[in-house]
Amino acid sequence: MTEPKKKQLFGTNGVRGVVGELMTPELVMKIAMAVGSMRPGTVAVGRDTRTSGPALIEAAKAGLMAVGCDVVDCGILPTPGLQYLVKDHFDAGIVITASHNPGNYNGVKVIEPDGTEMDDENSIAIEERVFSGTFATKGWEAVGSSRSAPDMFQEYVDGVVAKVPAGIGKGMTVVIDPGCGAAYRTTASILSDLGCRVITLNAQPDGRFPARNPEPSEEGLAPMADLVRSVGAQFGVAHDGDADRAVFIDDKGRFVEENKEFALVADAVCHGKSGIIVTPVSSSRLIEQIGQRHSCTVDYTAVGSIYVARRMRALLDAGKSVVFGGEGNGGLIYPNHQFCRDGGMTAAMMVHLLSLKKETLSSLVDNLPPSVMLKHKFHTDKAPAMIQAVSKKFSGDKINTVDGLRIDRADAWALIRPSGTEPLVRLYIESQTEAVVKAFEKEILDCINPIIA
Repeated sequence: MTEPKKKQLFGTNGVRGVVGELMTPELVMKIAMAVGSMRPGTVAVGRDTRTSGPALIEAAKAGLMAVGCDVVDCGILPTPGLQYLVKDHFDAGIVITASHNPGNYNGVKVIEPDGTEMDDENSIAIEERVFSGTFATKGWEAVGSSRSAPDMFQEYVDGVVAKVPAGIGKGMTVVIDPGCGAAYRTTASILSDLGCRVITLNAQPDGRFPARNPEPSEEGLAPMADLVRSVGAQFGVAHDGDADRAVFIDDKGRFVEENKEFALVADAVCHGKSGIIVTPVSSSRLIEQIGQRHSCTVDYTAVGSIYVARRMRALLDAGKSVVFGGEGNGGLIYPNHQFCRDGGMTAAMMVHLLSLKKETLSSLVDNLPPSVMLKHKFHTDKAPAMIQAVSKKFSGDKINTVDGLRIDRADAWALIRPSGTEPLVRLYIESQTEAVVKAFEKEILDCINPIIA
């Protein structure tokens, strides 16, 4: 029996690596040559604010033109912004970004003509071309052209604004922290257009990320939390480096755990509808509970927005009603907008949600069903041994191996999973009570600590 092919360069969301090590202009040029060979035509490129971005995007443009593609450089913009433009105007897209990874990383995301990120099968085909050097290189008379379109991002801003009722933000004060990343000129514009009074923090483009890491963590957002409280804002919203995710601070200055964010937005999106919510095995059971309020069921996938988006498309193609999708990391997908995570759209939806509910964000969070989720990151190269040990110890439990290893119990669940973008293993544990989740945590840690000690 033939072993299925596995991705070697591409992880969960594109190719990522440390700049000057894995991530070099040479590699980016080869990936772009492969993309252009497979998706000939006019290709849009864009990037986040990383210091390595200008060099790598020029390499991508060179590779695309070498195989005959015409290139449109959209400059700095969120990944969902480029995806929005690709689905309406271009034959493919390339984004130079490492999303939430630290500033010494960069990467490549490949966008298909429908605006979705490239699937595993085609990603493997790109890798094979890169490794073999199989490119459709053109002669002097057929090389592609390049032009700049730095203002096209406004079409994305207008597209998000059009999806919610006009003026719904009137009377709201919102603090925005794009973290010096790609959303520095989009989310503030979106919420201002909705009528919000907008106060920004870290809204200058700076690929050194001087204020906080691109990952919008509770600790990194402490200054924004202070600002939310001091100005009496309804909420604060922050993004990762390429703004495909959004996370929130409530009106009391508290970090809103991303699964709770997902549940709140799902409650609003699913109101008056029935159908399917698509989400990975790493998401909270809160999503199931919210779905039950609205006659919605949950369909679980592997971790990664690519898998969620493509499952949503497949279900729709099969005649199913798909209402919503997303991940428990602030990356939410709105099928009536586009099939990708969109932090700007999620910021707009929070304004819409609060305008409908007529309640504070803190009260909405406090009124969710009880949930205690613990998360761990283990920087280790011993993922296989960890998975094997947990699988053996918990063999009497209900096990799901769609992605990593998930253990489901009546009163709790846990997932241990190697990251697809970094050399680390993630552990999630959830229950309705702290006592249960702590006991379950101890069982798992007692199992894996001897391996990573």
